[in-house]
Amino acid sequence: MAPDTPLLDPPPSSTRRRHGLIKQCGLILPSLVIFSVGLLTLAGHRSQQSLSISAGVAHHQAPAPAPARGLREGVSAKSIPGNLDEEGVSYNWTNAMFAWQRTAYHFQPQRNWMNGFAGPMYHKGWYHIFYQYNPYSAVWGNITWGHAVSRDLIHWLILPLALIPDNWYDINGVWTGSATRHPEDGNIYMLYTGSTGNLTQVQNLAHPADLADPLLLRWVKSPANPILLPPPGIGPKDFRDPTTAWLGPDGLWRVAIGSRVEKLGLTLVYKTDDFVSYELLDHYLHSVPGTGMWECVDFYPVLVNGTKGLDTSAVGEGIKHVLKASLDDTKLDHFAVGTYDPVKDLWTPDDPESDVGIGLKYDYGRYYASKTFYDEEKQRRILWGWINETDTEFDDLKKGWASLQTIPRTVVLDSKTGRDLLQWPVEEIESLRLNFFCFDEVLVGPGSVVPLHIGSATQNFAYIALQLDITAEFEVELISGKKPGEENRCDGGAAERSSLGPFGILALADASLSELTPVFFRPVQTTLDTVTTYFCTDQTRSSMAPEVFKVVYGSSIPVVGDEKLEMRVLVDHSIVESFGQGGRRVISSRVYPTRAIYGDARLFLFNNATDVNVKVKLKIWEMNSAFIRPFALDQL
Repeated sequence: MAPDTPLLDPPPSSTRRRHGLIKQCGLILPSLVIFSVGLLTLAGHRSQQSLSISAGVAHHQAPAPAPARGLREGVSAKSIPGNLDEEGVSYNWTNAMFAWQRTAYHFQPQRNWMNGFAGPMYHKGWYHIFYQYNPYSAVWGNITWGHAVSRDLIHWLILPLALIPDNWYDINGVWTGSATRHPEDGNIYMLYTGSTGNLTQVQNLAHPADLADPLLLRWVKSPANPILLPPPGIGPKDFRDPTTAWLGPDGLWRVAIGSRVEKLGLTLVYKTDDFVSYELLDHYLHSVPGTGMWECVDFYPVLVNGTKGLDTSAVGEGIKHVLKASLDDTKLDHFAVGTYDPVKDLWTPDDPESDVGIGLKYDYGRYYASKTFYDEEKQRRILWGWINETDTEFDDLKKGWASLQTIPRTVVLDSKTGRDLLQWPVEEIESLRLNFFCFDEVLVGPGSVVPLHIGSATQNFAYIALQLDITAEFEVELISGKKPGEENRCDGGAAERSSLGPFGILALADASLSELTPVFFRPVQTTLDTVTTYFCTDQTRSSMAPEVFKVVYGSSIPVVGDEKLEMRVLVDHSIVESFGQGGRRVISSRVYPTRAIYGDARLFLFNNATDVNVKVKLKIWEMNSAFIRPFALDQL
C-alpha cells in the first residue's frame, strides 16, 4: 500500500480564480513529492496481497462462483461469475460507491445488463443505436434489443424495446445485427442473428413498420425468417453477426458473417438482391489460421489520404479496406488494413505479419464487440465499442446494472504510417465541456509527482477529478547519458523505473496515492540511436477491492518524425479512455476506486524515470453530464 505521504501544496501563483470559466496558464514551478525509491516503486506493488483492505473495513463471503454466462449458447463469456481473489472475499461496497460508478456522459441504460451495439444508423435527424439488453437482470440473458436516439451522438434518449425474442428462430436471443439503407428507395434492412430453441445460430431480417417515423418505434420481422441457416461445414454455434451490406459491381449486395472451421477464423460472404434470398460464395472473404471464432465482423473502406468517411460500398483508387474481427477466444478486437478486389470478392492484408487476429487492435484495454457505421450527415465513419464490467456478477447484481459503451469515435486511416487507424472522440463531446484549466510547462523531475489543482471556487479548489477531458503534451529532456538495451515495456506498470520513463498522469487517485490509475508513456532506448515508445495504463492499484480485475494494458506506439508525445484522456467515473498520438493507440479501462471517489478524487502528473526531466502542457475541462434518460413519448 502507498505510504500516506501528504502532497506539498502548490505555490499560490499556480492558481487563478474566475467566475464561470476558470483558466490557469503560465510557467508552473515544480511542486513535487519525491520518494527516495521513485514515485511508484512502492512495497508490494506486484502483489495482490498488498492491495488488502485497510483495517476496520468489514468483509463478507460471496457466493460460490457459477459458470460464465453465454458459453452454453456458443458465445463469449459475458461476465465474471465469481471472485478473482483466492479467498473468495468481496469488498464491502456501499450504495454510495455503487452510485459513483455510474458514468455521466457514456451511454448506458438506466438499469440491467447491456452488451454490444447493433444496427447504428442516421434517420431523419436522429442517430439510432440498438443494443443487446436484458430487461430483467444485471447479468447476460433474455437478450432483447434496446433502442436509443440522439441528435448529436452524446445526449441519448432511451426508447421502448425494438426487437424481442418471441419466435422460434430467435427465442434464445436477438443478437448482433447491422442496418443497410437502400440508396434508391430508402428502405432499411436490418439483419440480425437469432438463437433458436436448440441454440442454432440463424440470420433474420426485420424492417421498420413506418419509414416516415423519425424514431422508428416499431419493427416488423420478416415472414421469411430465418433467411439463412449455417451452411455445410459450419457448426450451429459458429455462424453469427451479419455486417452492413455493400453493393458489388454486379449490382448485388454482399453481406459478411463471422465463423470458423476448427481454429481457422474466417468471414463468409453472401450475395443477395432482395435481402431475403442469398447465394453463398464458394470462397472466404478472408481467413487466418489459429485465430478461432470470428464474431462481430466489420468491413469498410477508408481513404488513403483524407479525413472523410466513406459509404460502405465505396471502392476505387485511393481507397483501402479495413477488416475487423472480435476474437471469441481472446475477447479482443483485431483489425488490419488491406486491399479489396470487388470482382473476386477477396481481401488481402497489406502486411501479412499484422493480419487480422495477430496484429493491431482497435483498443488495447477493456473493449469488445465493436461496430462502425457511415454517418452520411457529416461524412464520417463512427466506431462504438462495448466496455463490460471487470468486477463480478455478485457486485453487478447488487448495483443493478452492468456495462457501458465508449464515446463514439471517428475512424480514419493514419496517412503517416499507412497501417494504423486514428480513432478520436466525436467533436460533439466538446459540447459537454465546462470549466477550463490550462497548465503550461509544468516541470516534473525524476521520481516525483505534481498535484494539479482543478475545481470550482465553491469546491475550494479541491481536486475534483470525476468527469474530465484532458489533453497533455510531454517534452523530454535527458539529464544523463543514454542507456541502450533497456527492455522495459508496459508489463511492469508505472512502478518499474527505467532511464527514460514512465511518465504521465495519475487519474482517479486519492491524496495518499493508495489508489491511482496511471496513464503513461514509456520511451525505451533499445539501441544507441533507436527509441521505442510504449503507451500504457496501469490498473494494478486502481482499487482497494480484491475482486476487481487489475492489470496493465498497453502497446508500443509509433512516434513519427518530430512528433511530441501527446495523450488525451476522458475520465468518467468508472471508465478511463486514453488516446495516444492523436488516436494511433487507444486504451479503455474500467476502474472501481473505493477512496478516490466523489470529493476525494485527485489528478496528478508523475515522472518515474531516472534520467529525464519532463515538461508538460495540459488543457483540462470539467465535463457536464449527458443526461441520458428515457424519451418522453407522451410529449410527442
